[in-house]
Amino acid sequence: MTTLTLSVPDEMKRKMDFFPEMNWSEVARQAFRQKIEDMEFLRKFKEKSKLTEDDALKLGKKVSKSVSDRLRKMAR
Repeated sequence: MTTLTLSVPDEMKRKMDFFPEMNWSEVARQAFRQKIEDMEFLRKFKEKSKLTEDDALKLGKKVSKSVSDRLRKMAR
């Protein structure tokens, strides 16, 4: 197994120290594993997609507007 050294902000390290029972290396491994799976999924999805970047931006704007409209209605 390869060793990887990470830097974390001092405040995060202080908070981590409150939980000495945690295996922080395993937490990091799981986070890396999940991120890799997410990125592999997105790469495969992108390869199969026929959407252009412009199409994706337009769709994203429509979704954002729809969500915004729904939240406004809920807030009334």
